[in-house]
Amino acid sequence: MLSIGEVAERCGVATSAIRYYEQIGLIPSPERIKGRRCFSDDILSRMDTIKLAQSAGFQIDEIKQLMDGFDSNIPPSERWRMMAIKKQEDLDKQMEQILKMKAILSKSLGCSCLSWEECFSEPTFTIHRKKLI
Repeated sequence: MLSIGEVAERCGVATSAIRYYEQIGLIPSPERIKGRRCFSDDILSRMDTIKLAQSAGFQIDEIKQLMDGFDSNIPPSERWRMMAIKKQEDLDKQMEQILKMKAILSKSLGCSCLSWEECFSEPTFTIHRKKLI
């Protein structure tokens, strides 16, 4: 059994995050021994999944749905597939935006303009933009 502090340390999150996840039902309420939360080892993989989903841009509500928000007759693999189809579209859009921003930053390293306005004014902006996109 793991204390909340041990879970927090092993997962790299604050104890307040764990309490919050428990409060909103993202993780199950653990057994309490003498008033202290005692988590089983399986909480670690659940926490890892939550952190991974957050880092990939999933919102708390999406993570809740992904983990527990489907009919209990739908197996987890099908839940993941249904959510993955929708989320892949979101991530593709996000990746496109990131790549565009990365291109702007890369081009700015070689830019000789003296100000943002000069660099991105017409017709200079059009020239720079064509090179970026």
